[in-house]
Amino acid sequence: MKKYFYLIISLLLISQSCKKSNSSNSFSEKPPVLAPFKGIDTIATNDWWNRKSNKIIDVKVERDKVIAFGIYTLHNNTLKLTAQLFPLYPNETREVRLEIERDGDWQEIQKQKVNDLGWSATFRVENWNATENFKYRILHGKKATFEGLIRKDPKNKKEIVLAALSCNSNRDRGDRDKIVNNINYQNPDLVFFAGDQSYDHSEHTAAWLKFGMQFREVFRNRPCVTIPDDHDYGQGNFWGESGKKATTPAGDDGGFYYHPEYVKMVERCQTSHLPDAYDPLPIKQGIGVYYTNLIVGGVDFAIIEDRKFKSGPKGKIPQAGPRPDHIRDPNYNPENIDLRGLKLLGDRQLKFLDDWGRQNKENIKVVLSQTGFCGGAHLHGKNKTRLHADLDSNGWPQSGRNKALQLIKQANAIHIAGDQHLATVVQHGIDEFEDGPWAFVVPAIVNNYYSRWWWPEDEKAGENSNGVLPWNGRFLDGFDNKITMHAYVNPDNTSNGAGYGLIKFKKNKNKVVFECWPRDVDVTNTDAQQFKGFPIGIMLK
Repeated sequence: MKKYFYLIISLLLISQSCKKSNSSNSFSEKPPVLAPFKGIDTIATNDWWNRKSNKIIDVKVERDKVIAFGIYTLHNNTLKLTAQLFPLYPNETREVRLEIERDGDWQEIQKQKVNDLGWSATFRVENWNATENFKYRILHGKKATFEGLIRKDPKNKKEIVLAALSCNSNRDRGDRDKIVNNINYQNPDLVFFAGDQSYDHSEHTAAWLKFGMQFREVFRNRPCVTIPDDHDYGQGNFWGESGKKATTPAGDDGGFYYHPEYVKMVERCQTSHLPDAYDPLPIKQGIGVYYTNLIVGGVDFAIIEDRKFKSGPKGKIPQAGPRPDHIRDPNYNPENIDLRGLKLLGDRQLKFLDDWGRQNKENIKVVLSQTGFCGGAHLHGKNKTRLHADLDSNGWPQSGRNKALQLIKQANAIHIAGDQHLATVVQHGIDEFEDGPWAFVVPAIVNNYYSRWWWPEDEKAGENSNGVLPWNGRFLDGFDNKITMHAYVNPDNTSNGAGYGLIKFKKNKNKVVFECWPRDVDVTNTDAQQFKGFPIGIMLK
């Protein structure tokens, strides 16, 4: 009964607010949406215009600026474009229009309705002509507009370039102009944001708008992949466990902590512009999936959800530290936590990777995910706490990790990820060292919140070190997974280890080059330097 009492009181308060607003002829009598979750996304829901100022972003914009940005992908002659708006007043239309320019004239090609939860709308246009560039614009009402360019598919280019970024910490709410200018100068064909675009856990819409305003000049004129990670969902760490309900925000028993409609809103805003899901069957609580593939210029990108089906550690394995996900004891037996029934990618995604790897074998193949498939750090946090193993990484469960790596290797693919706040390039080992795929975990955009270090306790290089950095070579991580470390960027380095990755796919040479650029460098200068140890070139077999 209390639940219904609070709901009635909330509606009455909103009604009174609307009456006060209507008395000044500001809005119509149509009541605002009552969000299905309480105390979440408050900056952008209900009578949002009555909210006091907040530290994230001012959502009370002039009405000719109500369209924040557009973000799109183009795959198999189908355009998917999401329009992201600032919150709308009750009397404003929920309709947005998409136009393209043909022969100097703007032509409307589609209309869509804006969802009041998250304030986004997605256009899906089939039979798109991918052989030409098209200017587009999104319109709302009489004045608001956002313009950009739908690029033609660069299939004739010999080199396809991907910019990869992750971890846009709210410890720095300033602009991202240096990174944006650098990336636009380097002019990649595709941009990938691997997760943690938002660090304001219960205010995703405001934080997503902030992210978009920081980076929209990167994806205004080129395709872009964004996938949510733990902080986007409102959790410090995340083991999705097929959509079950988590009991605490820590989430270590598995599942999602916040209301499923909030989760769906996050995914709608961040992923609805991706190509159609390979298998759209929802998981528990009606939460959707988005894993799919995207072909750009003859490079085939598998976009996976490496945490959504993953088992949570709490109550399932022996606890070997102060937290269920942290192992401090170097003498524990890793086999004791690699138990039957534990999942990493889950059966559905494994089937997807298997099918994807067997198709389009003439293409260079790349797997894009949230985090890396090993324990690639030794020291964690400001106090440089040494963890023997971190179950938040995809080095655990080991059997699931090896299944995933076998399929990535079978596809002759490389792996790009983020999350770790520590840039690394490794070649995985499955049964033997170097028998697995290469992986590049890119640095954090901002790295002054939670840093990590690659720092072997004996401070010695591994076997077969290339000698470029002190601690390269063959190592076992805390789960006894075999990895060969080729480069790492500890935060004591330039720009505090913050920056972004640039990956170049040289199609005619079957070669991939990993570049890693500091956040504060100006790449237009001829003497601009990458992080030490980069670039790294590898040949695909």
